[in-house]
Amino acid sequence: MKRLTNVALMGSVVLVLASCGSSDDASTEALPETVEIPADEALEPIAEEPVVDEEALGPPVDPAETAPDQVTTEAAADAAAEVAADAIAAAEAASAAAEAAETAATIPVE
Repeated sequence: MKRLTNVALMGSVVLVLASCGSSDDASTEALPETVEIPADEALEPIAEEPVVDEEALGPPVDPAETAPDQVTTEAAADAAAEVAADAIAAAEAASAAAEAAETAATIPVE
């Protein structure tokens, strides 16, 4: 009797699930003719020209007014030389500090 109840319950579940499905034929949706139509339409050339919103662009700007000052090669070389000199001075100061620390560490304290 218990098995008969389980079989009846399973049959009713199958019928309920079957009634929830759609009546569309799934085989027609997957045909290559229907799938490739949007891809073919996407390859068509665009007939319309883009629209430019002049109001959103604002007034025209002169490039000479917005261009940064041009740096000459000599000025760039001078700036690089100053940075290199500062780096050398910092390295010499660090070396001197390291030597002083080493000397202080080797002097015995009585």
